Amino acid sequence: MNGIIEIGSWRLLVAYFFLIVLLILIKGLEIGKEKEIIIATLRMTVQLVAVGYALDIIFNQSQFYISLLILILMQYFAIRNIYSRVKMPLNNKLRRVVVFSMLTGTTLTIFFFLVLVINLKPWYEPRYFLPITGMIIGNSMTGISLGVERLISGVTAKKELIEGALMLGATPKDATLDIVKDAFTSAIMPTINSMVGMGIVFLPGMMTGQILSGVSPLVAIEYQIAIMLGIIGSVSITVFILVRLGCQTFFNRWSQLEDTKGMGTHPW
Repeated sequence: MNGIIEIGSWRLLVAYFFLIVLLILIKGLEIGKEKEIIIATLRMTVQLVAVGYALDIIFNQSQFYISLLILILMQYFAIRNIYSRVKMPLNNKLRRVVVFSMLTGTTLTIFFFLVLVINLKPWYEPRYFLPITGMIIGNSMTGISLGVERLISGVTAKKELIEGALMLGATPKDATLDIVKDAFTSAIMPTINSMVGMGIVFLPGMMTGQILSGVSPLVAIEYQIAIMLGIIGSVSITVFILVRLGCQTFFNRWSQLEDTKGMGTHPW
């Protein structure tokens, strides 16, 4: 069979049968989440349809300033999403560290990947630039969210141990080393765990999409391996910058641990 099988509008509507099944199960179990599920499904549908039309227009333009603008918007909403995901209060210094680590780690990885790994010419070709950028930024966003939460909870829970170490002459870096290690490990483990099951437990989305579109499975595998290595590189860089610089925000200029309970909650 050559080409891709088009689902079509009517058959797509048939897929909503699974939503009906879910609503019936939720109703039977008296969970009371029907409204949230319907809203989530409607939002998904509207958002994806809108993105589909937008991408169709963007792919026909292929202008570098459009790709850069979308990159900026992705970064902006990713950082906003990090702030909303983290339930613990963030002070302004830690917020700036989040911005710096996110922008630095993802931007370096994106352009390294596009220029040196897949040799994209021009580098801003939206058909490649946008999906790859989205995957790298999305996974890094998740990693930073986990890293920030573990960093704050670690410093808060071990406040007395940190202060004791400082009194004995330890530097802030030494006093928080275990917390940094734990936060870094916790943030990158979801990405590593997904890599372990790839190819045996499940076929990742990017590879599945390419195969369905008619690309050779061997070519799809090359792209999937490359993008996963790019993702783990971006997550590692962003989280490392975050935990290293983030720990410093808990100390004042005299290397004293500041109050972790009164961290500012100013909006973006």
